[in-house]
Amino acid sequence: MIPLSWYLLVAAALFAIGLYGVMARRNAVAILMGVELMLNAVNINLVAFWRYRSLVSEGSAGLAWAVFVLTVAAAEAAVGLALVISIYRSRDSVVAEDLDILKN
Repeated sequence: MIPLSWYLLVAAALFAIGLYGVMARRNAVAILMGVELMLNAVNINLVAFWRYRSLVSEGSAGLAWAVFVLTVAAAEAAVGLALVISIYRSRDSVVAEDLDILKN
């Protein structure tokens, strides 16, 4: 059986890649992709801890939380992409630094 620490290392690497994508990218779609990577890292942690705990005692809270996070991630992706498409139609750009629509 694969140890819990390996899952945590993979999730930490995935979260770091997602964080880099959010911080370094200027394109709004790339930023949303980075957020999705971070949410997937959280899901790996939730499922890994659920599996580790289910070996010790019965419980399915981790799996339920993972399904909840997947649902929220799907809703976030749908709303985020709808906003990006709307902004692109009005501005012809999806560069995050140029999005100052709510100023003033």
